[in-house]
Amino acid sequence: MNSDVLFKPFNHPKLQLPNRIIMAPMTRQFSPNGIPNTNVEEYYRRRAAGGVGLIITEGTTVNHKAASSGVQIPCFHGEALEGWGKVVKAVHAAGGKIAPQLWHVGSIRKPGEGPNPDYPSATPSGLLGPDKKVLEPLSTTEIDELVAAYAKAASDAVRLGFDAIELHGAHGYLIDNFFWAGTNQRDDKYGGSLENRTRFAVEIMQAIRGEIGDDFPVILRFSQWKQQDFESKLAQTAGELEQFLSPLSDAGVDIFHCSTRRFWEPEFDGSSLNLAGWVKKITAKPTISVGSVGLSEEFVATYSDGAAEVAGLDELLNRMEADEFDLIAVGRALIANPEWANKVKNNDMDSIETFRKEQLTELV
Repeated sequence: MNSDVLFKPFNHPKLQLPNRIIMAPMTRQFSPNGIPNTNVEEYYRRRAAGGVGLIITEGTTVNHKAASSGVQIPCFHGEALEGWGKVVKAVHAAGGKIAPQLWHVGSIRKPGEGPNPDYPSATPSGLLGPDKKVLEPLSTTEIDELVAAYAKAASDAVRLGFDAIELHGAHGYLIDNFFWAGTNQRDDKYGGSLENRTRFAVEIMQAIRGEIGDDFPVILRFSQWKQQDFESKLAQTAGELEQFLSPLSDAGVDIFHCSTRRFWEPEFDGSSLNLAGWVKKITAKPTISVGSVGLSEEFVATYSDGAAEVAGLDELLNRMEADEFDLIAVGRALIANPEWANKVKNNDMDSIETFRKEQLTELV
């Protein structure tokens, strides 16, 4: 196996990486009272030492009372910032780079969950999914407060020495609640057309740029699928995808992280391009692909069956040789193998371990 394409430097004007391997963000819930501790610090340091080009942290929540659905989920404000500063220093000392994923769980949060159990969950139209009204819609005042919370978190990330930031706009969480017509049925400027449904994210991007300027790299993660509906699509066609992407690209997104459950699946009929391939073609901006890299089972099957065997990388290498996308995010394989990147580089595939769901019960 010739894996050289994975280890070509990535030279973006705002972000330079030694290789094309990204640690995918994965919620782990090992931060007591939302504060990352030395175990979290070591967890990320090991992956940096293991050769990952860029670590994207687990989702870490912005400063809003409904942002988190669990008291062990790390936050990105208050006392937690000191812990994140230590994580950054540890990753840098190991030769790595790191970006926080800024997150708000939106309508996924059930009543009573998280550090503020009495506060109502936040969603654009009070909907968990199509025709599933459970809450009241967000007011425009609270939308403004949320935009400001994201901007403050981005400013803190720069101050702490992070190398980039990622906005979590995927998987049925808050930003994605605005993107998806199934959860956004507002009749104001934030609802209606596909372009209008990007407005919340666009305002976040504009506020972030107002805080940190144009030179710091910002990644946006988005997905067609939702936890509420794995078959959902924001864009049914390449033309609709362009309508969705254009305002976000214009607002200052530098890199699009295109979340799919299986990276090898074509996004639209008539082309073998996956979602990241289409986004790169439409925007001419770098893209990150993701989805069951190096594993035999996608993530839902892993939780039900308990394991995902090691799989080959030929399809990934072929697509990257064809320049379909620029970077590849690796998730569960890096939980099982902190040195996955170095093992692949050294063609030491026989030593790569199977992922088992029991590995989620501890932070190693």
